[in-house]
Amino acid sequence: MDALSDVLRAVRLKGAIFFDVHASDPWAAETPAGSQIVGRMFPAAENLISYHAITHGTCWASVDNEPPLFLTAGDVVVIPHGDAHVLSTTPGMRGTQDVERYRAPNELELPVSISMGSGTSESAGFVCGFLGCDARPYNPLLRSLPRLFKVSDQVDGPLGAYVQIALAESKKPRIGGESVLGRLSELMFVDVIRRYLETLPPDRLDWLAGLRDPHIGRALAEMHRDPGHDWTLESLAHKVAMSRSAFAEHFMKFLGTPPMQYLTNWRMQIAASQLRSTTDSVAVIANRIGYDSEAAFSRAFKKVVGAPPSEWRRSR
Repeated sequence: MDALSDVLRAVRLKGAIFFDVHASDPWAAETPAGSQIVGRMFPAAENLISYHAITHGTCWASVDNEPPLFLTAGDVVVIPHGDAHVLSTTPGMRGTQDVERYRAPNELELPVSISMGSGTSESAGFVCGFLGCDARPYNPLLRSLPRLFKVSDQVDGPLGAYVQIALAESKKPRIGGESVLGRLSELMFVDVIRRYLETLPPDRLDWLAGLRDPHIGRALAEMHRDPGHDWTLESLAHKVAMSRSAFAEHFMKFLGTPPMQYLTNWRMQIAASQLRSTTDSVAVIANRIGYDSEAAFSRAFKKVVGAPPSEWRRSR
């Protein structure tokens, strides 16, 4: 099992490409905090991931208390934690936050074309995509991502191809267009994450960096392949050809949590997703993720999530 794909599936990633922006200097485009708009765009999601793909020209991306990023054609900037942010001609400019502009994909003909700025010639163009996902009870990918980052590609490279397909879809709307744009947004995000992973320094220590470590990556793949298996520290260490103590130390170094606690956290994420999306009983879900006793599962779920599974399900 590919752990990254498994996480993206379990946190219910859902996306759409919303805006095709044409800007003339001076200009500033400001996106409100995700907490203000995620419910309008993806009603069942907890966290909003924003990204902007620069199709031509240059601009700056800014998040409060972070160094601004200079962007040029082929760059994709990602704001994964729902921070309010600004794209602008120069750093320090502010735009107007228009919450009403953000609505569910099925309420708009996407992507919406927007012109901004007071200049006479276009100086930058970019496409804005958004994704909704679960942040709780456990999303290890989000925990590994900074507040603001970028990846780069050629304008006519794979990332640019996603953008061009999306723009072509908007110019000739066809049946199923909403689904196509949603899948394009999700695919583009996955490709961005893979590119970001490839740029991480060798001394990086977190969940994403653990994916590329031969021992930790294998252990994560095994747990994600079969989360309901009766895993022990010994059996995981054996799978990755390490001693019990060396594996526990190595895992802790990358993820900051012991292997069995990671497994528990991940099981609770799977359970939460199934409690939301199915009518299966708590006992069935408990057994599916490796608990012989509904009571033991309920105790573990409450410890991680803060409420018993039945109560948590009702609140959703």
